[in-house]
Amino acid sequence: MIGVSTQCLFDKSLSLALHKIKNLNVDFVEIVNEGYHELNRYNYKTHKEFLENNGLKSVIHAPFSDINIGSLNEKIRRASLNIIFETLEVAHRMESLLVVIHPAHKSPLSGKFPKAYEKVQKRSLEEIDRVGEKIGVKVALENMPSFWILDGQTPERIAELVDGTNIGVTFDVGHLNTTTGNFDEFIELLRDRIVYIHLSDNDGTKDSHLALGEGTVPWREVMKKLPKVPMSLEIKTFDDAIKSLKFLSELHSNI
Repeated sequence: MIGVSTQCLFDKSLSLALHKIKNLNVDFVEIVNEGYHELNRYNYKTHKEFLENNGLKSVIHAPFSDINIGSLNEKIRRASLNIIFETLEVAHRMESLLVVIHPAHKSPLSGKFPKAYEKVQKRSLEEIDRVGEKIGVKVALENMPSFWILDGQTPERIAELVDGTNIGVTFDVGHLNTTTGNFDEFIELLRDRIVYIHLSDNDGTKDSHLALGEGTVPWREVMKKLPKVPMSLEIKTFDDAIKSLKFLSELHSNI
């Protein structure tokens, strides 16, 4: 299954984004649940009906701006969790394939109390796992790009974070290209956990979400080894999403 993220139309309304993406030859839409694309218990029905009427499934990317499930300020952590729980509930009602979440990120305070940060983030992931299991929504933790405050940049760290839970893994190929660049290692270590994949390109230093083939990701080698799970193009512009779909089609015809 192949999909396109609404990120490529982040400055448009969700209705317009869905109308444009439906004209592409895709199986599902990944809705980035924030900004103009925010979903809630009041507006989801309209979007669910539109997707169903056009034969499309959905994946929901939980909000990540201003969210920190590893905050040592309990009020902020609890608010972050409640926002994610609401996303899980909406995903359940929309019969979405899964929900993508980000790991926690570090703060000046968590840098001073790293053990507390570890415990808090683990507790948050366990809570998210329990809620997801209870309502029947699959959750997948995404690996992060190179940036000093971001957690979960390596396959070993992602494995550590999901250990002891039923949370799956979203393998973001572009993100890994900015960190270790070792695609074989990520796939080998987490193959049984990977339930979803984000596709984008970059130059190996900045998470720029370029069209596939316009960066340094060795796509021919990577695509041969990726597990057979749903994949979404998480590209900066709509035109580049179209280019990337064409790139994938040509790549598959030559593999």
